[in-house]
Amino acid sequence: MTKTIAIFGFGPGLGMGTARRFGREGFRIAVIGRDPVKAKAHVEDLAAEGITATAYTADVMDEAQVFRVVDEITSATGPIDVAMHGAAAEMADRVASTLAVEPAALRIPLTIKVYSPMWMVRALAPAMIERGDGALLFSSGHSTRHVQPYLGNFGMALGAQHAYVQQLAAELRDSGVYVGLLSIGALIGASKAERLVEEHPELIPPGLEIVRMTNDELGEHYWRMYTERDRVEVEVGFPS
Repeated sequence: MTKTIAIFGFGPGLGMGTARRFGREGFRIAVIGRDPVKAKAHVEDLAAEGITATAYTADVMDEAQVFRVVDEITSATGPIDVAMHGAAAEMADRVASTLAVEPAALRIPLTIKVYSPMWMVRALAPAMIERGDGALLFSSGHSTRHVQPYLGNFGMALGAQHAYVQQLAAELRDSGVYVGLLSIGALIGASKAERLVEEHPELIPPGLEIVRMTNDELGEHYWRMYTERDRVEVEVGFPS
């Protein structure tokens, strides 16, 4: 039976790299994005590579839409075997100083990196636990061992996300459901962030070393995490 991976917050960087890798293994891809035109274009790009994909429109920052799109996918293709939450915010939403962060500046980071992943889990975990199989994959921009104060509000939200994923993994350890977090300390090839940095290099603090990784490299990391299931968190791209 063909398995399905649902990619929440699909983009040309992390989403496309993950879709290609799982697609090569015969997975059906559910492309979830808030822009129907872009989602359809991603599906066409995957189809050109011989990968079966379907576009679904949903804003992953809206709880009701997350639950709705899960219902749409399962009604159309059956159970979702793997879910990857790869949504990312705009760099313009960043507060570049921890001292300058006010509570209101945490709304977008917390929604994207904590609340939305929780909604995805609540929508999918019960069925996965009942089947005794599944995988819940998440993306992060840092880990607690690589503090980056220039991220300000996002660093705080990602710390909360890290704790949530670790706790979730501990709770689901013997359920057959794998939980994995890919912490990415690199600029992702083909991503919107990469294009923005190339156009506006002043967005990067002076002296900061920028590591670059292709989206296909990151897709490979997710595939290994999914198949090996031996670590909750994998870090890639951080300067030594």
